[in-house]
Amino acid sequence: MSRTIKVLLAEDQSMVREALAALLGLEPDIEVVAQVARGDEVLAAARTHDVDVALLDIEMPGMTGIEAAAGLRKEFPALKLVVLTTFGRPGYLRSAMESGADAFLVKDAPAAQLAAAVRKVLAGERVIDPTLAAAALAEGANPLTDREREILRAAADGSTNAELATVLHLSQGTVRNYLSTAIQKLAVRNRAEAVRIAREKGWL
Repeated sequence: MSRTIKVLLAEDQSMVREALAALLGLEPDIEVVAQVARGDEVLAAARTHDVDVALLDIEMPGMTGIEAAAGLRKEFPALKLVVLTTFGRPGYLRSAMESGADAFLVKDAPAAQLAAAVRKVLAGERVIDPTLAAAALAEGANPLTDREREILRAAADGSTNAELATVLHLSQGTVRNYLSTAIQKLAVRNRAEAVRIAREKGWL
């Protein structure tokens, strides 16, 4: 008899998390041994429970699933990572793969597909939603540098250049230059549009 695959499930929406856990629990060879609702609880759960696969939602409080994946990959190199998303944003796929994810799937995929992905990554395969893979290839690489992304994220709440400069320990002129470059790269008119476009594409 094959051994049971132990799964850590990280999803902030309780109904979705419980549904995923129940569906995976119907599989004879899969057991959800830990559930968390925040990204910053993922590492602690992985340290506490002996798990084979971590299922990580992207949008979580405390830490994104992509950030959690990067932390898990560093501390638990043998752990298999499956990133789940509600949003089919091509930039998310690239970020997830860069963080060390073994699979990237949309949450509304059939339960059988998710269970199959869990088994495949444990067998050493990489599983990527084909529609997202095609979109990511068509979209191309994220044109923004790490610093431009950091400043756009910080600017998302409407902070002024002076406020951004204080928070990021930069001069106002440097902040203005980075924002200007990001706006030009994204071919938009202002920072609000730059933030919106970058988020839609999964680049922030």
